[in-house]
Amino acid sequence: MLTSLIPLQATAPDFSQKEFRSSLAMFATGVTIITARSASGELVGLTANSFNSVSLSPPLVLWSLSNTAGSMDALSKGSHYAVNILAADQKELAERFASKREDRWSGVEFSEGANGAPLLKGAAASFECFNRSRYEEGDHVIFVGEVERCSHRVGASPLLFHGGRFYTEHAL
Repeated sequence: MLTSLIPLQATAPDFSQKEFRSSLAMFATGVTIITARSASGELVGLTANSFNSVSLSPPLVLWSLSNTAGSMDALSKGSHYAVNILAADQKELAERFASKREDRWSGVEFSEGANGAPLLKGAAASFECFNRSRYEEGDHVIFVGEVERCSHRVGASPLLFHGGRFYTEHAL
């Protein structure tokens, strides 16, 4: 009987970080803004396209955040957050919450979710999540949220991101 040896760890990559980023950019994603409130009640929000569904039962979603993000403390210690899937007409919000600007919440319309996380007005969909678990992997933390409430806007077109640019959906 032949047995193959399974490596105990991955081999070193044979590509640069630039090549890796360029290859990842070929995967089109939706655009979300993760929102929460810090323990002191301060609004927290950031643009993320790492959102993904995990499970229908229980209802679980995931997203990831850089270890160096300024909002890491508030999001990792808080009990709840919201994932707001942006609509096609919310490109400006995506850019605003991806920037380091101090006044990113100035003039932004939202309502309070059941557990305090801001729900952005006009979003294509929103998921109110219990901060169920976190996994440190590489230079990011993967957040798994248990969805307690969700809603969507019938007929809304999502904002998409591909190759460093924003797009809207077009049916084939």
